[in-house]
Amino acid sequence: MRNVYRSDLNWSDVTPRAVWMSRRQLIGAAGALALAGPAAASIGAGKSALSTDETPNTLEEISSYNNFYEFGLDKADPARYADALTVDPWAIEIGGLVDKPGSYDLADILTGVTLEERIYRFRCVEAWSMVIPWVGFELATLLNRVGVQPGAKFVAFETLVRPEEMPGIGAGYLDWPYREGLRLDEAMNPLTILATGLYDEPMPKQNGAPMRLVVPWKYGFKSIKSIVKISLVEEMPQTTWNMLQPREYGFYSNVNPTVDHPRWSQASERRIGGGFFAPRVDTQMFNGYGEQVASLYAGQDLAQDF
Repeated sequence: MRNVYRSDLNWSDVTPRAVWMSRRQLIGAAGALALAGPAAASIGAGKSALSTDETPNTLEEISSYNNFYEFGLDKADPARYADALTVDPWAIEIGGLVDKPGSYDLADILTGVTLEERIYRFRCVEAWSMVIPWVGFELATLLNRVGVQPGAKFVAFETLVRPEEMPGIGAGYLDWPYREGLRLDEAMNPLTILATGLYDEPMPKQNGAPMRLVVPWKYGFKSIKSIVKISLVEEMPQTTWNMLQPREYGFYSNVNPTVDHPRWSQASERRIGGGFFAPRVDTQMFNGYGEQVASLYAGQDLAQDF
């Protein structure tokens, strides 16, 4: 049957009634949560056992040094210009090979979801890194609630395109919207989360508010920001950096110290916040998450499938 998108769907359409009816209690317990907007659901989350014990970077470091090219090429541009971004209301279109396609309000998506802190290592393809205390929930939770159909093999994502609020879009250095994708087993891995906050605060706009993907064993550009569309598809989707320069940016883009970028080594990284003279840190295979994800790539040549 052809999928028909509806704009009037509520999370009650895909959520058990008992969970849906608890929404008022959840909002009431959060006090000012409803006034603060849906992304503030991250406040008060517990810490996950999947978190690293490494010391996180400061909120200032995380929110002032990052790539978000919709706002400009400089690392400081997102913090400089993202304040103009409207993030409430926010809806995410979920479609493709799912049982319940539709446009879902973010507040409804977060209803009944258990948010927790995930302190993850974050490795940029540019060979710098941070440790970031995200707050979010597993992507698998969302995919299971909308129902993944048997033919789905990949998950495709798209970022918001709003030129009047995103000055970098007019520069034309990328083919908008920003696109990313994961294989379905990668998307369903417990490490893969949708993040709505940092340090128990709503996600800063410059870091991908109100909701972004976080895939800690892959280079940072795979963790797409400000998501407005999620599609379950059969074929490997096109992704922005792979479309722009496939020789430099593969679809998988797993952190791999043995496979250099054509223009620099990936064997080590510069930890943001360590100071100019701080020694570089050796990069770990899969960014240190091999125990959880290496089995996903059994039999693959990760120099070929980079």
